[in-house]
Amino acid sequence: MEVLPQVFISAPVCCSARYNLAFLSFFGFFVLYSLRVNLSVALVDMVDSNTTAKDNRTSYECAEHSAPIKVLRNQTGKKYQWDAETQGWILGSFFYGYIITQIPGGYVASRSGGKLLLGFGVLGTAVFTLFTPLAADFGFGALVALRALEGLGEGVTFPAMHAMWSSWAPPLERSKLLSISYAGAQLGTVVSLPLSGVICYYMNWTYVFYFFGLVGIIWFILWICLVSDTPETHKTITPYEKEYILSSLKNQLSSQKSVPWIPMLKSLPLWAIVVAHFSYNWTFYTLLTLLPTYMKEVLRFNIQENGFLSAVPYLGCWLCMILSGQAADNLRARWNFSTLWVRRVFSLIGMIGPAIFLVAAGFIGCDYSLAVAFLTISTTLGGFCSSGFSINHLDIAPSYAGILLGITNTFATIPGMIGPIIARSLTPENTIGEWQTVFCIAAAINVFGAIFFTLFAKGEVQNWAISDHRGHRN
Repeated sequence: MEVLPQVFISAPVCCSARYNLAFLSFFGFFVLYSLRVNLSVALVDMVDSNTTAKDNRTSYECAEHSAPIKVLRNQTGKKYQWDAETQGWILGSFFYGYIITQIPGGYVASRSGGKLLLGFGVLGTAVFTLFTPLAADFGFGALVALRALEGLGEGVTFPAMHAMWSSWAPPLERSKLLSISYAGAQLGTVVSLPLSGVICYYMNWTYVFYFFGLVGIIWFILWICLVSDTPETHKTITPYEKEYILSSLKNQLSSQKSVPWIPMLKSLPLWAIVVAHFSYNWTFYTLLTLLPTYMKEVLRFNIQENGFLSAVPYLGCWLCMILSGQAADNLRARWNFSTLWVRRVFSLIGMIGPAIFLVAAGFIGCDYSLAVAFLTISTTLGGFCSSGFSINHLDIAPSYAGILLGITNTFATIPGMIGPIIARSLTPENTIGEWQTVFCIAAAINVFGAIFFTLFAKGEVQNWAISDHRGHRN
């Protein structure tokens, strides 16, 4: 098989169309995660504190770490009589919409491109966010329905982005480009958690939704004006960069018009990604949704008093994603490590590392500083997975990467729906021993996923993913 020399001569990075796409999609996922997590902060101010007091589950194993600070703050936002179970339904309803549009989103993106799908997914989520205060006034049911609709909009975004990168990312730049792109999600969490708290403090909770909703609409306008589905349709790309991208992807893309569903679903490398994605998200969602609860009710440390501290784990993960993306592609391009070796090693570090520190965090008792340190290290090391199983879809079937991500993310959304419920059922008394069980289960699932992926993953394009059954092997 002839390999064109341009594949190995990279087009300049500065001002390139592919890196412009990476940075604009970075801000897109920044907006998406801001829209996703802002409710968890605003909900504290939306709920009548007397209702919350009835559901107090604070454990007294650990000494009080921080006294409540009496401060003057804006109290003009309307309050609602929602108990803990109702709040759980409101926060969880997002996933019921999110899980539905994963596979359809991947399929549509693979057929008609991801630009409009991703753009309108973000726009829809942003517009629905603007209506959150109105829905809350209508009642619990209206707010749950609205959050589910937001989930429907966000559900298409990751598969659509994967589908776009199948046409834009040269194989030896995949880790860099995709880690930049998806790292926006972590930075969105870092910024929106403390910023939402500040907005609630100085204004009121309604402005949280107005602010982030408007930011989403502004991003949509930029996205539609500046981005194209493929290098061929981009208006300002240089001929050299276009040729570099197209030649590097030669023999990796399929010309089949129909999706090979049966061979795809029989593919063990796909199920290796499914298991890894499910396992990783079990730990990720357990920490994302229950870490503040553990800190407040068990360690009796109110993490909301310090916005920077609550953001540190996600800031660490963001930095790790960016740096690991650079490292992964350097290992492949300069040191000739195989794609499979890089994906395996980065997945092992990004799953077993967090498992170790998660278990350690559960067994250090009431040591607050060590607990914060271990949980931060656990979340940070998870960033290695962005250059591991997270982008392996593009290695094994670039033409169907959006569909594959839709399949794996469908399974990986289930932990967000059931993980926190199971953790709550295992911690009726909120003792440290009960939380040790929660952390050990999450760690065991993580380790199993890492081992399964290591045994059955592949690093080259699979035969079913190319029409002539001749793949470019990395």
